[in-house]
Amino acid sequence: MSSSLTAFLPELVLLAGALGLFGLTLGSSARQSKIASLVTAAAFVAAVILSFGTHATLFNGAYRVDTFSQLFKLILGLGYIVVLLLGRSLDDIRQDIRSEYYLFLSLGICGLAFLFSSIEIISVVISLELSSYPLYLMVAMRRERDGQRVQMESAIKYMMFGISANGIMFFGLSYLFGLTGTTSLPLMLERLQPYFAAGHVNALAIVGLALSLSGFLYKFAIFPFHFWTPDVYQGSSNETAALVASLPKLGAIAILTRFVGLASPTDSTIPTLLAVLATASMFYGNLVALVQTDVKRLLGFSGIAHAGYAMVGLVALGSAGFAASIFYIAGYVLMVLACFFVVSRVSPDGTNVSLSDLAGLHKRSPLLALTIGLGVFALGGIPPFVGFMAKFGLLNAALDKGWLWLVIVTVINSAIAIYYYLKIVKEAYFSDAAGRPAIALDFAAKAACIVLLLAITALGVAPGKLMQLIAASLDTVQVALN
Repeated sequence: MSSSLTAFLPELVLLAGALGLFGLTLGSSARQSKIASLVTAAAFVAAVILSFGTHATLFNGAYRVDTFSQLFKLILGLGYIVVLLLGRSLDDIRQDIRSEYYLFLSLGICGLAFLFSSIEIISVVISLELSSYPLYLMVAMRRERDGQRVQMESAIKYMMFGISANGIMFFGLSYLFGLTGTTSLPLMLERLQPYFAAGHVNALAIVGLALSLSGFLYKFAIFPFHFWTPDVYQGSSNETAALVASLPKLGAIAILTRFVGLASPTDSTIPTLLAVLATASMFYGNLVALVQTDVKRLLGFSGIAHAGYAMVGLVALGSAGFAASIFYIAGYVLMVLACFFVVSRVSPDGTNVSLSDLAGLHKRSPLLALTIGLGVFALGGIPPFVGFMAKFGLLNAALDKGWLWLVIVTVINSAIAIYYYLKIVKEAYFSDAAGRPAIALDFAAKAACIVLLLAITALGVAPGKLMQLIAASLDTVQVALN
């Protein structure tokens, strides 16, 4: 097998799986589509492992396969499997469109996989759109209840905010293209360096880079591109909300790392802008989450705050900060998927789950109670779980670059967040079940919970290997990692 074919094998697997799922939508059952999706996800993970360490530049320099991209694809594939296992059988999606749901899910995953390797503006934009448009449709596919069409409102908000953010992003990219005359990110880096040199900072370059970040900040749910987040989480099905809350964040942090690396560490404009956005996101997300009673909406506002935490590493404008941000998002995917796994299983027929619905969970399903308890403790940054080590890495990177005030703000927000996370623990462990039925779990659900618990704990106790792998992968990214 040629090196180019090996390098592109994971994407070929996803494309073949999507094509097969398209055929299944013509008449097969949703069960067959789910099995095909699981087979595709498992084959994708196997292909990524097989091609790990392969380096190749494809499609006339627009697509690069390296350790950086393959690491993200591996995390994506594992998350894809967990998302597929989240629900029993898509209880809140109409029976006649469940096969189409799995097709759109696979296409969204394809877009994210392409995004990780895209090093040219046109391929980045195409990948970003391919990862986004299936999600717009998936949000709207939720079954109507009692005449309510909240899912349609959520889908429209998601799409309109997405289109607006992308329009701003395209405008910024036009500036960068005008300044450099190229759509290649490595060449753009080289030609933009004089515009960011100390004492010769070009205002147009700063504005172009800031506007270009809009589309990725929207996907990341950073203030002020966050407005869609709580409504989409609440209005979409539990499985769709879990997907939106987790895997797209990987694409956002990957491409943000490439773009933020264009800024020079000698200029404070871009880092200051990122620091202000991070601060606003943390305070807004945490303070509004304090009064939420719908668990998905609470996790939505929490996600805004966590996006702010991850930005702290990007503010440092260095390999240590970038590595800390990537590690944080990898850990966040595990933590939020653990929480959504419980939400999906607690919900009897796909309905939204309120805090009171978690009452007595430790008696109704001890494993689910342990999963959500560990998940929110990790989200709150309690040791020895991955959330603690991830935040420690972010704070250490920011402090090394002199961002003391940002470190203090992050610590304060972490303390605020613990309050509403403890509300979830209180309901699950210290409230009476009040006649609510026990929750039975099949073998796959038990295995998924155990794997998530072990991963969240292991990455908190021994994060060194993954951090080293992330740091090594950054060496393959041709951006200004100073």
